[in-house]
Amino acid sequence: MSEHVNSYYAATMSGKVTRAPLAARETAEVCVVGAGFAGLSTALELARRGVSVVVLEANRVGWGASGRNGGFVTAGFALGLEALSAEVGLDSARELYRLSRDGVNLVSGNIEALMLDTAEQRSGFVAVMRTDTEQAVREQRDALERDFGHVTELWPTEQVRTHLKTQTYFQGLYDAEALHIHPLNYAIGLAAGCEAAGVSIFEGCPAIGIEPDGAGYRVMALDGSVTARHVVLTHSAYGQGLSRTLDAAVLPVATYVVTTKPDPGLLAGAITTEAAIADTRRAGDYYRVLPDGRLMWGGRITTQRSEPARLAAMLKRDIVAIYPQLAPIEIDHAWSGLMAYAVHKMPIIGSLGEGLWMASAFGGHGLNTTAMAGHLIAGAIAEGDDRYRLFERFGPTWAGGVAGRAATQIAYWSYQARDWLEERRARSSSQSAGARA
Repeated sequence: MSEHVNSYYAATMSGKVTRAPLAARETAEVCVVGAGFAGLSTALELARRGVSVVVLEANRVGWGASGRNGGFVTAGFALGLEALSAEVGLDSARELYRLSRDGVNLVSGNIEALMLDTAEQRSGFVAVMRTDTEQAVREQRDALERDFGHVTELWPTEQVRTHLKTQTYFQGLYDAEALHIHPLNYAIGLAAGCEAAGVSIFEGCPAIGIEPDGAGYRVMALDGSVTARHVVLTHSAYGQGLSRTLDAAVLPVATYVVTTKPDPGLLAGAITTEAAIADTRRAGDYYRVLPDGRLMWGGRITTQRSEPARLAAMLKRDIVAIYPQLAPIEIDHAWSGLMAYAVHKMPIIGSLGEGLWMASAFGGHGLNTTAMAGHLIAGAIAEGDDRYRLFERFGPTWAGGVAGRAATQIAYWSYQARDWLEERRARSSSQSAGARA
């Protein structure tokens, strides 16, 4: 069993509860494998419907991507809305996007219902452009409202640069519905809420096999087992070998995060918004000012599993490239995490067979979509709700194994090169326009 990675989130987690591994034979209506956001959300939604649940976690609650991410809670999927509409048609795309917005509301609703002050919920997210494309941004805003009913605010360049004191960014789209939170404390709060509702959670307890057992399944652990009518697999990028079909469909993608030491005075000279921020490059930066006056900064997507040497220095260079005035800032924590992607860039949510369910591959949009997935799967099990079938088109498609990871890395390098070229052209065009003025 591994403890939480050495991160800012682990250093500020709200209490350390150690749960014993499974050491007997348990029986429940549902066994959930994985105590990240997807597993805990599913368990909590089931318990609220009066269903008995046992959760098996190989390490600790929130150990994987759930406890390491940027904490952004925004609508949408890794697959953009234009591509989603082209794939399933506008009507189905609207329904899927509505579910993703519901996921945002589910997170804020859980924080309120469970009184999770330690989740540090704050509002607002702005997607900023690194090229001067105001007309395109305006069209994007209009399409989002017209086709999907989601109202956002266009920030012109002057407004962006009032809040983000850098010449790197131009326009932005501000989403007032979006949230950002302390993700590990949210996971810990979900787990406590599950247990208060009667869910049993076992840590340090990897599931090592599943076999049919009467009308259900027997999920085996090292020193015990769970017999259940339904099993929900939610282990995502940190797979446990329980389903070859699901494991083969998941592509692990790493991202890196740092937090600085508190320095609110220095940060005020660079960032004057509480909103979370991400640029719209194909492999962009994402960051936010934390409530205690630190900067959290993430980026550098790769398929390389190992953490690079001098990670803190690498991401500090990225910070200073955007905000030279932050050169004196000191990095306090640096860590990495694995996100799970599918080749179609949509979550894998649905059935692997009678009584066997899956929720995985959330593609860097895990906070809203895991809450949504838990709600859908719990509704399917407890109430026969079939809305999960909206995701049937995006089933577990083979991700290509080692070759797939290599192809993805090459694609990311290509994205970075295209981003650099587009930004260079934009700077050149802006300088030419300035010279003519």
